[in-house]
Amino acid sequence: MLLVLDDKITRDQKAKITSLLSEDGCITREITDAGQHIIGIIAKNKRREEDYKGLEGVADVRTIKTSHKLVSRDFQSEDTLVKIGNVVVGGDRIVVVAGPCAVESHTQAMTIAKEVKRYGAVLFRGGAYKPRSSPYSFQGMEEEGLKILADVREKTGLGVVTEMTSPAQADLMEKYVDVVQIGARNMQNFELLKCVGKMSKPVVLKRGLASTIQEWLMSAEYIVAGGNKNVILCERGIRTFEPYTRNTLDLSAIPVLKQLTHLPIMIDPSHATGIREKVSPMARAAIAAGADALMIEVHNDPDNALSDGPQSLYPEQFGELTRDLYVIAPVVGKQLDFDYLKRSEVIRQMNGGGTTTAAFIGENGDYSHKASLSYFGDEVTCLPMKSYRDIFNACASGNVEFGVIPVENSLSGSIHENFDLLQEYDLKIIGEVTLRIKHALIAHGDAQKNGIRTILASPPAFSQCKNFMDQSPGMDPQPVKANTSAVRQLKDCDDATVAAIGSAMAADLFNLKVIEDSIEDNPRNFTRFAIISKESKGAKKVSKTSIIFSTGNKPGALFEVMKVFSTYEINLVKLESRPILGKPWEYMFYADLEADILSDALAPMMAALREKSEVLRILGRY
Repeated sequence: MLLVLDDKITRDQKAKITSLLSEDGCITREITDAGQHIIGIIAKNKRREEDYKGLEGVADVRTIKTSHKLVSRDFQSEDTLVKIGNVVVGGDRIVVVAGPCAVESHTQAMTIAKEVKRYGAVLFRGGAYKPRSSPYSFQGMEEEGLKILADVREKTGLGVVTEMTSPAQADLMEKYVDVVQIGARNMQNFELLKCVGKMSKPVVLKRGLASTIQEWLMSAEYIVAGGNKNVILCERGIRTFEPYTRNTLDLSAIPVLKQLTHLPIMIDPSHATGIREKVSPMARAAIAAGADALMIEVHNDPDNALSDGPQSLYPEQFGELTRDLYVIAPVVGKQLDFDYLKRSEVIRQMNGGGTTTAAFIGENGDYSHKASLSYFGDEVTCLPMKSYRDIFNACASGNVEFGVIPVENSLSGSIHENFDLLQEYDLKIIGEVTLRIKHALIAHGDAQKNGIRTILASPPAFSQCKNFMDQSPGMDPQPVKANTSAVRQLKDCDDATVAAIGSAMAADLFNLKVIEDSIEDNPRNFTRFAIISKESKGAKKVSKTSIIFSTGNKPGALFEVMKVFSTYEINLVKLESRPILGKPWEYMFYADLEADILSDALAPMMAALREKSEVLRILGRY
């Protein structure tokens, strides 16, 4: 049962409620969900729903009917974000866990850790205790393996994940590792579940070999009921009659779990398929299906691995997979961040550990806001601003550390105002994020589509949803400044005949209903956002450079610059001209290069560019 507390509840009223529940012997949990303060009564509640409704300070009482109480969406509608150091599982950034099945030696573990980190992994997995089908198989290095994992964390900065097989290992796990894994064979080892429920470490709970989703969730309930709410559900394949794979990976569990529970979902395609060539396709499919994280086995010498070599990817194969995931992720509203750990370190160092801020245009719930969250997670405070110039001024003056600005849309082209501002201000591009733009028709909870008479939206949103508007002759368009402004205006008007076009995130934020999703004409609608800063604190590994340059006013001047890029085989992914401010008929060129222009290998190219250009300025390396 859930007691939803009144927003104006007094301290004395709350004290009386908690005292009453304590006297009744209730097990309780307090949470804040969707802006509401809630006390969950998990067991032994002796009173009826009506008894609680009469208590002062209680706004509403709800009954949880599912067996899995604490992990259910009924208990908590918002997704749980599991924090592991600087890494957050369950947000917009996909978390990739990679490493060998077993820790075999210090050299082996350190070699693989450096490789997987280079290719985008943010956590390192490796077994120190190995429950094997045969008593004669390698059983793991035990505490010595844990010490190696701890040294991997110390040397690489990667948090470490390992399996716990007995309650007797609890103290060692607390001492050496960051995440405890409960393997498939122990999913219903209830004494072990109770033990990790009392631990301080996040838990990866793997699905049993032949367990139903309900049984799996009840095992998670044991852990959360014990006090540890940081649980990640890991689908690793279930046993079926199919012999062509080691197990059958149940990707249908992802959308089912997303509806049933607020816990984040990890997929382990390595144990599911058991075959190296099948791992990458299933990993790609898992991200497309909505997984929050992946656990991939990687080994530098799988032919001689002491455990599960045939299913382990070579480091280069792992690198190919993460590049594929980088492309796939934005389609489902996610990001794969190759510089996740470095950025978190930089943000933590800024302002001496105080509040770090990022400015975006619009209001909370707008796509610029979502871009800020996708890039920074919850490590910065996002501040809405009214104009792009306001963002540049705030960054230049030091009032905010970062700015998030859209620079181009796949359908409507470049946002020229921001390119002009980049020319005007001495700021650096330190990164970028690409989002798929999905427009939704949003209305009040009691509204029906056939009753909508007015639609609020920004002019670009109307143009991108032209087909929908043409097929809705009874709905009159009413332009507003920005999509989220439209959603806010809809919320304030309290009229069931009025709807707005905006993001599903904005609908959730304002507690409104999505009547129809994906109403945009073209599904290939992506916007690229640049992250700007006064100081150049970008990526440790640079793969892209943004520059501006101008050429002399003579025939072939631009060709000469382009020839330099061609000579050094540098790929230009963007080239655009803009008038030079205050100089009619003179132009500045913006270019994005797939290279680190300041690398030692490209020093001759930089010299040639400076010779052929009248002005050359690096906007950012990221």
